[in-house]
Amino acid sequence: MTKTATTGDTPAAPEDQDLGAAGSQLSTAPAESLNAPALGVIGWARWFWRQLTSMRVALLLLLLLALGAIPGSLIPQSGTDETKVAEFRAAHGTLAPVYDKLGLFHVYSSVWFSSIYILLFVSLIGCIVPRTWQFTGQLRSRPPGAPKRLTRLPAYTTWRTEAEPEQVREAALALLKKRRFRAHLAGDAVAAEKGYLREVGNLAFHIALIVMLVAFAWGQLYKSEGNKLVVEGDGFSDTLTQYDDFKSGSLFSVDDLTPFSFTLDKFTGTYETSGPNKGTPRTYQAAIDYSVGAYGKDRKTLVKVNHPLEVGDSKIYLTAHGYAPVVTVRDGKGDVVYSDAVPLLPLDSNVTSSGVVKVYDGYKNAKGVTEQLGISAFFLPSYVKGMETASSFPALLNPVLNLTPYHGDLGVDSGIPQSVYQLNKTNMKEFKDSKGAQVRENLKPGETMTLPNGAGTVTYEGTKQWANFQITQQPGSGWALGGALTAIFGLAASLFIQRRRVWVRAVRGADGVTVVEMAGLGRSESAKVPEELGDLAGILYDQAPGASPDPDTPESPEPEVVPAEGAEQQ
Repeated sequence: MTKTATTGDTPAAPEDQDLGAAGSQLSTAPAESLNAPALGVIGWARWFWRQLTSMRVALLLLLLLALGAIPGSLIPQSGTDETKVAEFRAAHGTLAPVYDKLGLFHVYSSVWFSSIYILLFVSLIGCIVPRTWQFTGQLRSRPPGAPKRLTRLPAYTTWRTEAEPEQVREAALALLKKRRFRAHLAGDAVAAEKGYLREVGNLAFHIALIVMLVAFAWGQLYKSEGNKLVVEGDGFSDTLTQYDDFKSGSLFSVDDLTPFSFTLDKFTGTYETSGPNKGTPRTYQAAIDYSVGAYGKDRKTLVKVNHPLEVGDSKIYLTAHGYAPVVTVRDGKGDVVYSDAVPLLPLDSNVTSSGVVKVYDGYKNAKGVTEQLGISAFFLPSYVKGMETASSFPALLNPVLNLTPYHGDLGVDSGIPQSVYQLNKTNMKEFKDSKGAQVRENLKPGETMTLPNGAGTVTYEGTKQWANFQITQQPGSGWALGGALTAIFGLAASLFIQRRRVWVRAVRGADGVTVVEMAGLGRSESAKVPEELGDLAGILYDQAPGASPDPDTPESPEPEVVPAEGAEQQ
Protein backbone atom coordinates (compact mmCIF):
# COMPACT_ATOMS: atom_id res chain seq x y z
CA MET A 1 0.00 0.00 0.00
CA THR A 2 1.46 3.36 -1.02
CA LYS A 3 0.60 6.84 0.18
CA THR A 4 0.14 9.69 -2.30
CA ALA A 5 0.41 13.38 -1.66
CA THR A 6 -2.76 15.49 -2.01
CA THR A 7 -2.93 18.93 -3.65
CA GLY A 8 -5.53 21.57 -4.41
CA ASP A 9 -8.87 21.05 -2.73
CA THR A 10 -8.27 17.45 -1.96
CA PRO A 11 -9.11 16.84 1.71
CA ALA A 12 -6.12 16.08 3.88
CA ALA A 13 -5.71 12.55 5.15
CA PRO A 14 -6.22 11.90 8.86
CA GLU A 15 -2.49 11.22 9.22
CA ASP A 16 -1.69 14.62 7.72
CA GLN A 17 -4.20 16.31 10.01
CA ASP A 18 -2.54 14.70 13.02
CA LEU A 19 0.88 15.83 11.79
CA GLY A 20 -0.46 19.33 11.31
CA ALA A 21 -1.80 19.42 14.84
CA ALA A 22 1.49 18.13 16.14
CA GLY A 23 3.39 20.68 14.11
CA SER A 24 1.37 23.52 15.57
CA GLN A 25 2.65 22.53 19.00
CA LEU A 26 6.21 23.13 17.79
CA SER A 27 5.46 26.64 16.55
CA THR A 28 7.87 29.39 17.58
CA ALA A 29 5.20 32.06 17.25
CA PRO A 30 4.51 34.31 20.27
CA ALA A 31 2.17 32.98 22.90
CA GLU A 32 -0.47 35.53 21.96
CA SER A 33 -0.73 34.09 18.46
CA LEU A 34 -1.38 30.65 19.94
CA ASN A 35 -4.21 32.05 22.09
CA ALA A 36 -2.56 30.61 25.21
CA PRO A 37 -4.60 31.39 28.31
CA ALA A 38 -3.00 33.39 31.12
CA LEU A 39 -1.50 31.27 33.88
CA GLY A 40 -3.07 33.12 36.75
CA VAL A 41 -1.99 32.96 40.36
CA ILE A 42 -2.49 29.21 40.71
CA GLY A 43 -0.76 28.54 37.41
CA TRP A 44 2.26 30.61 38.35
CA ALA A 45 2.38 28.93 41.77
CA ARG A 46 2.42 25.51 40.11
CA TRP A 47 5.10 26.63 37.68
CA PHE A 48 7.28 27.97 40.51
CA TRP A 49 6.81 24.78 42.53
CA ARG A 50 7.79 22.59 39.56
CA GLN A 51 10.89 24.69 38.98
CA LEU A 52 11.84 24.68 42.64
CA THR A 53 11.49 20.91 42.97
CA SER A 54 13.39 20.12 39.77
CA MET A 55 16.79 18.49 40.05
CA ARG A 56 18.64 21.27 38.21
CA VAL A 57 17.34 23.89 40.67
CA ALA A 58 18.31 21.69 43.62
CA LEU A 59 21.85 21.39 42.21
CA LEU A 60 21.95 25.14 41.59
CA LEU A 61 20.89 25.87 45.18
CA LEU A 62 23.51 23.42 46.47
CA LEU A 63 26.16 25.26 44.44
CA LEU A 64 24.94 28.62 45.75
CA LEU A 65 25.10 27.29 49.31
CA ALA A 66 28.72 26.22 48.79
CA LEU A 67 29.60 29.59 47.26
CA GLY A 68 27.82 31.41 50.07
CA ALA A 69 29.92 29.58 52.66
CA ILE A 70 33.17 30.92 51.15
CA PRO A 71 32.94 34.43 52.69
CA GLY A 72 32.06 32.78 56.00
CA SER A 73 35.47 31.09 55.88
CA LEU A 74 37.49 34.06 54.63
CA ILE A 75 35.91 36.97 56.52
CA PRO A 76 35.94 37.18 60.36
CA GLN A 77 32.57 36.26 61.80
CA SER A 78 30.97 38.11 64.69
CA GLY A 79 29.66 34.91 66.23
CA THR A 80 33.12 33.36 66.22
CA ASP A 81 35.64 36.11 67.01
CA GLU A 82 34.43 39.61 67.80
CA THR A 83 38.01 40.82 68.27
CA LYS A 84 39.01 39.94 64.71
CA VAL A 85 35.84 41.57 63.40
CA ALA A 86 36.71 44.77 65.28
CA GLU A 87 40.25 44.68 63.89
CA PHE A 88 38.89 44.19 60.37
CA ARG A 89 36.53 47.15 60.77
CA ALA A 90 39.39 49.33 61.96
CA ALA A 91 41.68 48.28 59.11
CA HIS A 92 39.08 48.47 56.30
CA GLY A 93 37.00 51.59 56.76
CA THR A 94 35.56 51.41 53.24
CA LEU A 95 34.79 47.70 53.00
CA ALA A 96 33.37 47.26 56.50
CA PRO A 97 30.09 49.18 55.89
CA VAL A 98 29.56 47.26 52.63
CA TYR A 99 30.14 43.95 54.40
CA ASP A 100 27.69 45.04 57.10
CA LYS A 101 24.95 45.68 54.56
CA LEU A 102 25.61 42.36 52.85
CA GLY A 103 25.67 40.48 56.16
CA LEU A 104 29.17 39.13 55.52
CA PHE A 105 30.21 39.44 59.17
CA HIS A 106 27.46 36.96 60.10
CA VAL A 107 27.09 34.88 56.95
CA TYR A 108 25.48 31.79 58.44
CA SER A 109 22.72 33.76 60.15
CA SER A 110 22.17 36.25 57.31
CA VAL A 111 18.86 36.47 55.47
CA TRP A 112 20.29 35.52 52.07
CA PHE A 113 22.16 32.46 53.34
CA SER A 114 19.15 31.30 55.36
CA SER A 115 16.94 31.75 52.28
CA ILE A 116 19.21 29.55 50.16
CA TYR A 117 19.33 27.00 52.96
CA ILE A 118 15.54 26.85 53.35
CA LEU A 119 14.90 26.78 49.58
CA LEU A 120 17.34 23.90 49.19
CA PHE A 121 15.61 22.09 52.03
CA VAL A 122 12.17 22.57 50.43
CA SER A 123 13.51 21.63 47.00
CA LEU A 124 14.93 18.35 48.24
CA ILE A 125 11.70 17.46 50.04
CA GLY A 126 9.72 18.34 46.90
CA CYS A 127 11.99 16.02 44.90
CA ILE A 128 11.84 13.14 47.35
CA VAL A 129 8.14 12.91 48.23
CA PRO A 130 6.71 12.30 44.71
CA ARG A 131 9.59 10.03 43.76
CA THR A 132 9.12 7.99 46.92
CA TRP A 133 5.41 7.66 46.20
CA GLN A 134 6.15 6.63 42.62
CA PHE A 135 8.79 4.12 43.70
CA THR A 136 6.42 2.62 46.27
CA GLY A 137 3.89 2.09 43.48
CA GLN A 138 6.55 0.37 41.37
CA LEU A 139 7.43 -1.97 44.21
CA ARG A 140 3.78 -2.92 44.62
CA SER A 141 3.29 -3.53 40.92
CA ARG A 142 4.63 -6.35 38.77
CA PRO A 143 7.14 -6.05 35.92
CA PRO A 144 5.33 -5.30 32.63
CA GLY A 145 4.54 -8.04 30.18
CA ALA A 146 6.73 -8.88 27.19
CA PRO A 147 6.54 -6.68 24.07
CA LYS A 148 5.08 -8.27 20.96
CA ARG A 149 8.37 -8.03 19.07
CA LEU A 150 11.29 -8.96 21.31
CA THR A 151 13.67 -8.67 18.35
CA ARG A 152 13.58 -4.89 18.69
CA LEU A 153 15.13 -4.92 22.15
CA PRO A 154 18.85 -4.20 22.59
CA ALA A 155 19.83 -7.76 23.59
CA TYR A 156 18.07 -10.74 22.02
CA THR A 157 18.52 -14.47 21.46
CA THR A 158 16.35 -17.41 20.35
CA TRP A 159 16.44 -21.17 19.84
CA ARG A 160 14.11 -24.13 19.25
CA THR A 161 13.56 -26.95 21.71
CA GLU A 162 11.57 -30.17 22.10
CA ALA A 163 10.54 -29.11 25.62
CA GLU A 164 6.98 -28.00 26.22
CA PRO A 165 6.40 -24.21 26.40
CA GLU A 166 5.05 -24.56 29.96
CA GLN A 167 8.21 -26.38 31.03
CA VAL A 168 10.42 -23.68 29.53
CA ARG A 169 8.47 -20.90 31.22
CA GLU A 170 8.55 -22.68 34.60
CA ALA A 171 12.30 -23.25 34.27
CA ALA A 172 12.82 -19.60 33.29
CA LEU A 173 10.69 -18.38 36.21
CA ALA A 174 12.68 -20.49 38.70
CA LEU A 175 16.01 -19.38 37.20
CA LEU A 176 15.17 -15.67 37.29
CA LYS A 177 13.89 -15.81 40.85
CA LYS A 178 17.07 -17.64 41.86
CA ARG A 179 19.03 -14.74 40.34
CA ARG A 180 16.99 -12.33 42.52
CA PHE A 181 14.81 -10.99 39.73
CA ARG A 182 11.23 -10.04 40.49
CA ALA A 183 9.56 -12.40 38.03
CA HIS A 184 6.07 -13.59 37.18
CA LEU A 185 4.19 -15.29 34.35
CA ALA A 186 2.54 -12.86 31.95
CA GLY A 187 0.67 -14.67 29.18
CA ASP A 188 3.03 -16.71 27.04
CA ALA A 189 6.15 -15.15 28.61
CA VAL A 190 8.00 -14.62 31.86
CA ALA A 191 8.58 -10.97 32.78
CA ALA A 192 11.37 -10.12 35.24
CA GLU A 193 13.06 -7.00 36.56
CA LYS A 194 16.08 -6.34 38.76
CA GLY A 195 18.02 -3.39 40.16
CA TYR A 196 15.40 -1.68 42.31
CA LEU A 197 18.15 -0.77 44.81
CA ARG A 198 19.32 1.84 42.30
CA GLU A 199 16.30 3.98 43.06
CA VAL A 200 16.60 3.15 46.76
CA GLY A 201 20.16 4.50 46.65
CA ASN A 202 18.98 7.61 44.83
CA LEU A 203 16.29 8.30 47.42
CA ALA A 204 18.71 7.50 50.27
CA PHE A 205 21.17 10.02 48.86
CA HIS A 206 18.57 12.80 48.80
CA ILE A 207 17.21 11.93 52.25
CA ALA A 208 20.79 11.88 53.58
CA LEU A 209 21.30 15.40 52.21
CA ILE A 210 18.26 16.58 54.18
CA VAL A 211 19.55 14.86 57.32
CA MET A 212 22.93 16.57 56.85
CA LEU A 213 21.33 19.97 56.34
CA VAL A 214 19.26 19.59 59.50
CA ALA A 215 22.24 18.28 61.47
CA PHE A 216 24.51 21.13 60.36
CA ALA A 217 21.86 23.73 61.17
CA TRP A 218 21.22 22.14 64.56
CA GLY A 219 24.95 22.01 65.27
CA GLN A 220 25.53 25.64 64.31
CA LEU A 221 22.64 26.90 66.40
CA TYR A 222 23.39 24.95 69.58
CA LYS A 223 27.16 24.41 69.43
CA SER A 224 29.68 25.68 71.99
CA GLU A 225 33.46 25.73 72.00
CA GLY A 226 35.88 27.03 74.61
CA ASN A 227 39.55 26.77 75.54
CA LYS A 228 41.22 26.58 78.91
CA LEU A 229 44.91 26.50 79.78
CA VAL A 230 45.49 24.51 82.96
CA VAL A 231 48.79 24.27 84.85
CA GLU A 232 49.69 21.06 86.67
CA GLY A 233 47.92 21.08 90.02
CA ASP A 234 45.23 23.53 88.92
CA GLY A 235 41.65 22.73 87.95
CA PHE A 236 38.74 23.74 85.79
CA SER A 237 34.98 23.84 86.29
CA ASP A 238 32.61 24.03 83.32
CA THR A 239 31.25 27.52 83.93
CA LEU A 240 31.41 30.43 81.53
CA THR A 241 33.78 32.50 83.69
CA GLN A 242 36.37 29.71 83.77
CA TYR A 243 37.09 29.75 80.02
CA ASP A 244 39.97 31.66 78.47
CA ASP A 245 37.84 32.13 75.36
CA PHE A 246 34.38 30.90 74.51
CA LYS A 247 32.06 30.98 71.48
CA SER A 248 28.68 29.44 70.87
CA GLY A 249 25.72 29.21 68.52
CA SER A 250 22.93 31.77 68.56
CA LEU A 251 20.50 29.46 70.41
CA PHE A 252 23.00 28.12 72.92
CA SER A 253 22.27 28.87 76.57
CA VAL A 254 24.60 28.86 79.56
CA ASP A 255 22.26 26.32 81.11
CA ASP A 256 23.31 23.90 78.35
CA LEU A 257 26.84 23.61 79.78
CA THR A 258 27.61 20.16 81.14
CA PRO A 259 28.21 20.22 84.92
CA PHE A 260 31.68 18.72 85.41
CA SER A 261 35.11 19.68 86.75
CA PHE A 262 38.63 18.31 86.55
CA THR A 263 42.15 18.81 87.89
CA LEU A 264 45.33 18.36 85.86
CA ASP A 265 47.55 16.03 87.86
CA LYS A 266 50.42 15.61 85.44
CA PHE A 267 51.28 16.11 81.81
CA THR A 268 53.60 13.58 80.20
CA GLY A 269 55.44 14.21 76.97
CA THR A 270 58.24 12.09 75.54
CA TYR A 271 60.01 12.71 72.25
CA GLU A 272 62.15 11.00 69.65
CA THR A 273 65.80 11.56 70.57
CA SER A 274 67.50 10.80 67.26
CA GLY A 275 66.97 10.33 63.55
CA PRO A 276 65.02 12.48 61.10
CA ASN A 277 62.05 12.58 63.49
CA LYS A 278 64.03 13.95 66.41
CA GLY A 279 61.78 16.00 68.65
CA THR A 280 58.58 14.35 67.41
CA PRO A 281 56.24 13.51 70.32
CA ARG A 282 56.00 9.83 71.24
CA THR A 283 53.85 10.23 74.35
CA TYR A 284 51.49 13.17 74.69
CA GLN A 285 48.93 12.76 77.43
CA ALA A 286 47.36 14.48 80.41
CA ALA A 287 46.45 12.62 83.60
CA ILE A 288 43.38 14.24 85.17
CA ASP A 289 40.94 13.72 88.02
CA TYR A 290 37.38 14.58 87.04
CA SER A 291 33.90 14.44 88.47
CA VAL A 292 30.44 14.93 87.02
CA GLY A 293 27.89 17.08 88.81
CA ALA A 294 28.19 18.83 92.12
CA TYR A 295 28.56 15.61 94.12
CA GLY A 296 30.03 13.30 91.53
CA LYS A 297 32.62 10.72 92.44
CA ASP A 298 36.22 11.55 91.51
CA ARG A 299 37.57 9.45 88.67
CA LYS A 300 40.98 9.30 87.00
CA THR A 301 41.62 9.13 83.29
CA LEU A 302 44.13 9.98 80.58
CA VAL A 303 43.31 12.49 77.86
CA LYS A 304 45.35 12.01 74.70
CA VAL A 305 45.49 13.66 71.31
CA ASN A 306 42.47 12.48 69.27
CA HIS A 307 41.21 10.56 72.33
CA PRO A 308 39.00 13.09 74.14
CA LEU A 309 37.21 12.62 77.41
CA GLU A 310 33.45 12.54 76.88
CA VAL A 311 31.24 13.85 79.67
CA GLY A 312 27.59 14.04 78.76
CA ASP A 313 27.31 16.10 75.58
CA SER A 314 30.77 17.62 76.06
CA LYS A 315 34.09 16.42 74.71
CA ILE A 316 37.39 17.49 76.31
CA TYR A 317 40.27 17.52 73.80
CA LEU A 318 43.97 17.92 74.56
CA THR A 319 45.16 20.51 72.04
CA ALA A 320 48.46 22.03 73.22
CA HIS A 321 51.23 21.84 75.79
CA GLY A 322 53.88 24.16 77.20
CA TYR A 323 55.90 25.11 80.25
CA ALA A 324 55.12 27.31 83.25
CA PRO A 325 58.24 28.36 85.22
CA VAL A 326 57.53 28.96 88.91
CA VAL A 327 58.72 32.48 89.74
CA THR A 328 58.93 34.15 93.16
CA VAL A 329 59.30 37.95 93.40
CA ARG A 330 60.39 39.69 96.61
CA ASP A 331 60.51 43.42 97.25
CA GLY A 332 63.36 45.37 98.81
CA LYS A 333 62.34 44.24 102.30
CA GLY A 334 62.38 40.60 101.31
CA ASP A 335 58.62 40.20 101.43
CA VAL A 336 57.10 37.85 98.83
CA VAL A 337 54.85 39.89 96.55
CA TYR A 338 54.38 37.23 93.86
CA SER A 339 54.87 33.46 93.69
CA ASP A 340 53.19 31.42 91.00
CA ALA A 341 53.66 29.34 87.90
CA VAL A 342 53.71 31.55 84.79
CA PRO A 343 52.43 29.85 81.61
CA LEU A 344 54.58 30.75 78.59
CA LEU A 345 53.52 30.37 74.98
CA PRO A 346 55.57 28.08 72.68
CA LEU A 347 57.26 29.75 69.71
CA ASP A 348 58.49 26.68 67.84
CA SER A 349 58.35 22.88 67.77
CA ASN A 350 61.09 22.68 70.41
CA VAL A 351 58.85 24.64 72.81
CA THR A 352 61.03 27.73 72.96
CA SER A 353 58.61 29.94 74.89
CA SER A 354 57.94 33.53 75.86
CA GLY A 355 55.64 35.40 78.20
CA VAL A 356 55.38 37.96 80.95
CA VAL A 357 55.43 37.96 84.73
CA LYS A 358 53.15 40.76 85.97
CA VAL A 359 53.09 41.97 89.57
CA TYR A 360 50.10 44.25 90.01
CA ASP A 361 49.86 44.86 93.75
CA GLY A 362 51.99 44.76 96.88
CA TYR A 363 55.37 45.72 95.44
CA LYS A 364 57.30 48.69 96.78
CA ASN A 365 60.69 49.78 95.56
CA ALA A 366 63.68 50.61 97.73
CA LYS A 367 62.24 54.08 98.42
CA GLY A 368 58.94 52.63 99.59
CA VAL A 369 57.05 53.83 96.52
CA THR A 370 54.34 51.50 95.29
CA GLU A 371 54.95 50.36 91.72
CA GLN A 372 54.05 47.54 89.36
CA LEU A 373 56.53 45.10 87.91
CA GLY A 374 56.57 43.57 84.45
CA ILE A 375 59.20 40.95 83.67
CA SER A 376 59.66 39.69 80.11
CA ALA A 377 60.42 35.97 80.19
CA PHE A 378 62.10 33.85 77.53
CA PHE A 379 62.36 30.15 78.26
CA LEU A 380 64.57 27.44 76.74
CA PRO A 381 63.69 23.92 77.97
CA SER A 382 66.95 22.51 76.52
CA TYR A 383 69.62 25.19 76.50
CA VAL A 384 72.86 24.67 74.58
CA LYS A 385 75.65 27.20 74.92
CA GLY A 386 75.86 29.28 71.80
CA MET A 387 72.16 28.81 71.02
CA GLU A 388 70.73 31.72 73.00
CA THR A 389 67.57 32.21 70.96
CA ALA A 390 66.14 28.71 70.53
CA SER A 391 65.82 25.45 72.44
CA SER A 392 67.57 22.42 70.99
CA PHE A 393 64.95 19.91 72.20
CA PRO A 394 61.35 20.08 73.49
CA ALA A 395 61.97 18.16 76.74
CA LEU A 396 63.28 19.65 80.00
CA LEU A 397 66.93 18.62 79.63
CA ASN A 398 68.67 21.88 80.57
CA PRO A 399 66.05 24.56 81.30
CA VAL A 400 67.10 28.21 81.30
CA LEU A 401 64.86 31.20 82.00
CA ASN A 402 65.91 34.58 80.62
CA LEU A 403 64.34 37.51 82.52
CA THR A 404 64.24 41.21 81.64
CA PRO A 405 62.54 43.28 84.41
CA TYR A 406 60.67 46.59 84.11
CA HIS A 407 58.95 48.83 86.68
CA GLY A 408 56.25 51.46 86.46
CA ASP A 409 52.61 51.29 85.40
CA LEU A 410 51.33 48.21 83.56
CA GLY A 411 48.29 50.13 82.29
CA VAL A 412 45.72 47.73 83.71
CA ASP A 413 43.75 50.58 85.29
CA SER A 414 43.02 52.22 81.93
CA GLY A 415 40.14 49.84 81.24
CA ILE A 416 41.68 48.68 77.95
CA PRO A 417 41.94 44.88 77.72
CA GLN A 418 45.45 43.51 77.35
CA SER A 419 47.02 40.11 76.87
CA VAL A 420 48.55 38.35 79.84
CA TYR A 421 51.32 37.15 77.52
CA GLN A 422 52.42 40.62 76.32
CA LEU A 423 53.94 43.57 78.14
CA ASN A 424 52.81 47.15 77.49
CA LYS A 425 56.03 49.13 77.93
CA THR A 426 54.48 52.57 77.35
CA ASN A 427 54.64 53.56 81.04
CA MET A 428 57.34 51.11 82.09
CA LYS A 429 61.04 51.78 82.75
CA GLU A 430 63.97 49.46 82.44
CA PHE A 431 66.02 48.32 85.40
CA LYS A 432 69.63 49.35 84.74
CA ASP A 433 72.82 48.25 86.42
CA SER A 434 75.66 50.45 87.70
CA LYS A 435 77.08 50.77 84.17
CA GLY A 436 73.75 51.98 82.74
CA ALA A 437 73.05 48.73 80.85
CA GLN A 438 69.66 47.10 80.90
CA VAL A 439 69.36 44.30 83.42
CA ARG A 440 68.91 40.91 81.75
CA GLU A 441 69.92 37.55 83.19
CA ASN A 442 69.73 33.81 82.48
CA LEU A 443 68.56 31.71 85.41
CA LYS A 444 68.60 28.00 86.05
CA PRO A 445 66.18 26.35 88.49
CA GLY A 446 66.92 27.55 92.02
CA GLU A 447 68.88 30.64 90.94
CA THR A 448 67.96 34.22 91.86
CA MET A 449 68.34 37.52 90.03
CA THR A 450 68.93 40.57 92.23
CA LEU A 451 67.33 43.80 91.08
CA PRO A 452 69.56 46.91 91.21
CA ASN A 453 69.45 49.49 93.98
CA GLY A 454 67.86 47.10 96.47
CA ALA A 455 64.66 46.84 94.43
CA GLY A 456 64.20 43.17 95.34
CA THR A 457 64.87 39.74 93.87
CA VAL A 458 63.39 37.35 91.33
CA THR A 459 63.86 33.59 91.87
CA TYR A 460 63.34 30.80 89.34
CA GLU A 461 62.02 28.05 91.61
CA GLY A 462 61.38 25.29 89.05
CA THR A 463 59.18 24.34 86.13
CA LYS A 464 55.67 23.01 85.84
CA GLN A 465 53.92 22.00 82.65
CA TRP A 466 50.59 23.16 81.32
CA ALA A 467 48.07 21.67 78.93
CA ASN A 468 45.43 23.41 76.87
CA PHE A 469 42.01 21.77 76.70
CA GLN A 470 39.27 22.47 74.22
CA ILE A 471 35.78 21.74 75.52
CA THR A 472 33.17 21.40 72.80
CA GLN A 473 29.51 20.58 72.46
CA GLN A 474 28.55 19.74 68.89
CA PRO A 475 24.98 18.41 68.77
CA GLY A 476 23.99 16.76 65.55
CA SER A 477 27.52 15.63 64.65
CA GLY A 478 26.52 11.97 64.83
CA TRP A 479 23.54 12.61 62.56
CA ALA A 480 25.75 14.54 60.16
CA LEU A 481 28.26 11.68 60.02
CA GLY A 482 25.48 9.15 59.50
CA GLY A 483 23.98 11.31 56.76
CA ALA A 484 27.36 11.66 55.03
CA LEU A 485 27.97 7.90 55.05
CA THR A 486 24.44 7.21 53.84
CA ALA A 487 24.86 9.77 51.06
CA ILE A 488 28.09 8.09 49.91
CA PHE A 489 26.55 4.61 49.85
CA GLY A 490 23.35 5.92 48.25
CA LEU A 491 25.30 7.70 45.53
CA ALA A 492 27.39 4.58 44.91
CA ALA A 493 24.23 2.49 44.61
CA SER A 494 22.62 4.92 42.18
CA LEU A 495 25.76 4.95 40.04
CA PHE A 496 26.77 1.29 39.99
CA ILE A 497 23.51 -0.66 40.35
CA GLN A 498 21.84 -1.09 36.97
CA ARG A 499 18.13 -1.57 36.62
CA ARG A 500 17.19 -4.00 33.82
CA ARG A 501 14.35 -6.13 32.55
CA VAL A 502 14.38 -9.62 31.03
CA TRP A 503 11.60 -11.43 29.14
CA VAL A 504 11.46 -15.09 28.22
CA ARG A 505 8.79 -16.14 25.69
CA ALA A 506 8.12 -19.81 24.88
CA VAL A 507 5.47 -20.67 22.26
CA ARG A 508 4.80 -23.64 20.01
CA GLY A 509 5.72 -23.02 16.40
CA ALA A 510 3.79 -24.06 13.29
CA ASP A 511 5.81 -27.25 13.06
CA GLY A 512 5.01 -28.20 16.65
CA VAL A 513 8.51 -27.33 17.98
CA THR A 514 8.76 -24.85 20.86
CA VAL A 515 10.41 -21.52 20.00
CA VAL A 516 12.20 -19.80 22.92
CA GLU A 517 12.95 -16.08 22.77
CA MET A 518 14.89 -14.14 25.37
CA ALA A 519 15.45 -10.39 25.38
CA GLY A 520 16.88 -7.84 27.82
CA LEU A 521 16.51 -4.10 28.28
CA GLY A 522 18.59 -1.85 30.51
CA ARG A 523 16.53 0.94 32.05
CA SER A 524 19.77 2.82 32.69
CA GLU A 525 23.03 2.94 30.82
CA SER A 526 24.38 -0.57 31.24
CA ALA A 527 26.84 -2.57 29.16
CA LYS A 528 26.16 -5.73 31.17
CA VAL A 529 22.70 -6.52 29.79
CA PRO A 530 23.94 -8.65 26.83
CA GLU A 531 26.44 -10.51 29.04
CA GLU A 532 23.87 -11.19 31.74
CA LEU A 533 21.27 -12.29 29.20
CA GLY A 534 23.82 -14.60 27.58
CA ASP A 535 24.58 -16.19 30.95
CA LEU A 536 20.87 -16.72 31.67
CA ALA A 537 20.25 -18.07 28.18
CA GLY A 538 23.11 -20.55 28.53
CA ILE A 539 21.68 -21.94 31.78
CA LEU A 540 18.14 -22.11 30.40
CA TYR A 541 19.41 -23.79 27.23
CA ASP A 542 20.89 -26.58 29.34
CA GLN A 543 17.44 -27.17 30.84
CA ALA A 544 15.60 -26.83 27.52
CA PRO A 545 18.17 -27.90 24.89
CA GLY A 546 17.84 -27.44 21.17
CA ALA A 547 15.40 -29.64 19.26
CA SER A 548 16.68 -32.94 17.85
CA PRO A 549 17.35 -32.25 14.18
CA ASP A 550 16.31 -34.32 11.22
CA PRO A 551 19.17 -36.11 9.44
CA ASP A 552 19.06 -33.50 6.69
CA THR A 553 18.64 -30.52 9.07
CA PRO A 554 21.59 -28.90 10.88
CA GLU A 555 21.51 -29.05 14.65
CA SER A 556 20.01 -26.05 16.48
CA PRO A 557 22.98 -24.03 17.79
CA GLU A 558 23.35 -22.82 21.36
CA PRO A 559 21.92 -19.32 21.86
CA GLU A 560 24.17 -16.36 21.18
CA VAL A 561 23.10 -12.95 22.40
CA VAL A 562 23.60 -10.19 19.85
CA PRO A 563 22.20 -6.64 19.71
CA ALA A 564 19.06 -6.59 17.62
CA GLU A 565 19.23 -4.72 14.34
CA GLY A 566 18.03 -1.16 14.73
CA ALA A 567 17.63 -1.56 18.50
CA GLU A 568 18.28 1.41 20.75
CA GLN A 569 19.29 1.40 24.38
CA GLN A 570 16.54 2.90 26.51
